[in-house]
Amino acid sequence: MQHELLDLSPVIPVVVLDDATDAVPVARALRAGGIGVIELTLRTPAALDAIRRVSAEVPDIVVGAGTVTTPGQAKQAADAGASFLVTPGSTDRVLDACFDTGLPFLPGAGTVSEAMRLAERGLTALKFFPAEAAGGLAYLKAVAGPLPQLRFCPTGGITPENAPSYLALPTVGCVGGSWLTPGDALSAGDFARVESLARQAAALA
Repeated sequence: MQHELLDLSPVIPVVVLDDATDAVPVARALRAGGIGVIELTLRTPAALDAIRRVSAEVPDIVVGAGTVTTPGQAKQAADAGASFLVTPGSTDRVLDACFDTGLPFLPGAGTVSEAMRLAERGLTALKFFPAEAAGGLAYLKAVAGPLPQLRFCPTGGITPENAPSYLALPTVGCVGGSWLTPGDALSAGDFARVESLARQAAALA
């Protein structure tokens, strides 16, 4: 089930919303563009309400909660209707809380030691964050040598220009990207632009 998260879309849109009323239009625009998943990050007070709205009103998109950094957030996101969780890093308490929800999740790893610890706990589909700052393509190629069983969703510094290079790696299932929902498009209510960017991202498959 965990590995299936990496196969939902070539790009998982990483979405930060200041206004929960944007959640449903954004989700529908992504879906219309061919993207069947959305990661709503818990970086704003609107996030949990946004998850509730998408879960209730856009059933044909898989909604997840990102930036899960505390045990409480894991439970709150699950209660709000999230179908999966994403963490930027991996502490034992946060991992335990994610497991307790029963939801599949992508735990964050930025080092070989983190990746090995997660593998010891049966987690072999990981978020590689912050991807570009932590070594990017060269790092993932190097890690594939000793840890070929791991698959990654690189996030952090991923762009339409470098995404194809990441997706070409055999250990990369998808990438996480915030470029599908630019802030100026959201503030202007330009959901047609979101749909267009989603269409381009879906074509990376």
